Amino acid sequence: MSVQDRGPSLTTPFLPGRPYPRPAERPRPASSARGPALAVLRIVMGLTFLWAFVDKLFGLGYSTNPAQAWISGGSPTKGFLGHVQVGPMQSTLRDWAGAGWADWLFMPALLGLGVALLLGVALRPAAVAGTVLLALMWIAEWPLARSTSAGTATSSANPLIDYHVGYLAVLIVLAAFAAGDTWGLGRRWASLDLVRRTPWLR
Repeated sequence: MSVQDRGPSLTTPFLPGRPYPRPAERPRPASSARGPALAVLRIVMGLTFLWAFVDKLFGLGYSTNPAQAWISGGSPTKGFLGHVQVGPMQSTLRDWAGAGWADWLFMPALLGLGVALLLGVALRPAAVAGTVLLALMWIAEWPLARSTSAGTATSSANPLIDYHVGYLAVLIVLAAFAAGDTWGLGRRWASLDLVRRTPWLR
């Protein structure tokens, strides 16, 4: 190779009118931390929903007393919906409190969300089901209200964005970015014939 064929050397003197030679820029690699970060978020959310299910099922003494446990004949929805005093659906939600069908929709929803998130499978259906569940819980708490129908303060910290909205946004992000592919069974789930034929199950 002749001298003319060689690229500029770092020892080439700078001359007026000639741009100083720069070393070749390497392409920036894609962030390798996104997958693990989303996986951690997914697992934390899964444990959040699964804990709520276990506590209401067995009455571990945190949000549910042992006497109110579902396996002891208690109702997982009666305590929460029975005291709703805000929002446009307060009377309807109070009527739903303690109903068998409401308990059997609420508890499997918590369990399904927890398992799906922990395993990293069916994140799209989980996001849809979670959106419905969290939206109903948001309506039940109705953070727009400053006072209840009885006239007491609700202590609402934000009229629109509360933890239900935050959880909802997390579920959508996890589903959109296939967060189950890292530290989960997302790839195996996606390879199933049923999921291939029905992509919304992904």
